[in-house]
Amino acid sequence: MNEGLSTFFDVPMGTMTLIVAFPAILLPTTNRLITNRLVTIQQWLIQLIMKQLLTIHNTKGLSWSLMLITLTLFIGLTNLLGLLPYSFTPTTQLAMNLSMAIPLWTGTVILGLRHKTKVSLAHLLPQGTPTFLIPMIIVIETISLLIRPITLAVRLTANITAGHLLIHLTGTATLTLLSIHPMTITVTFITMILLTILELAVALIQAYVFALLVSLYLYENA
Repeated sequence: MNEGLSTFFDVPMGTMTLIVAFPAILLPTTNRLITNRLVTIQQWLIQLIMKQLLTIHNTKGLSWSLMLITLTLFIGLTNLLGLLPYSFTPTTQLAMNLSMAIPLWTGTVILGLRHKTKVSLAHLLPQGTPTFLIPMIIVIETISLLIRPITLAVRLTANITAGHLLIHLTGTATLTLLSIHPMTITVTFITMILLTILELAVALIQAYVFALLVSLYLYENA
């Protein structure tokens, strides 16, 4: 069991690049003026996601739509591909998620300091703060600002890893009980199916949450 859990977190570096680039192959495209049903559903889902992500933005914020929808689709499809047998999910690695979160967060901070310098600095000191609490509040707000990319990456990593680990443990328990108590396999098998359905939902929700938080950071600074 210990060896099984340790190998669960191994990173197949040889196939890392292929896996990261593979989600783009799943998106259906067409060169014809008349689209098929699959492309129509894809376009409807993209429009629905964009409507939710850009609700708070003004006309200027619409320029970020391509980046946000690309980020959502990439994370969502990568998470879904990780549910396939004998596959690997790059978003279970903290380094992978930090490589997405840190540049995006840094970009929002730079935009805020460039276009809304006073507003960005004012966020470090809420209005009405007592004088004797000003140094402490500034330190707390600065720390909360600096840990934003870490919380983005850790949230995605923890949720995806936890779901995969639960499925792995449930599958191992199902195979073990098959030889010990054949009558209990039904319960564990149904549990594994429910966990898989839950993981499908989590994979999509976490992609949406990641992009939504980036959208909120852009709204505060851009």
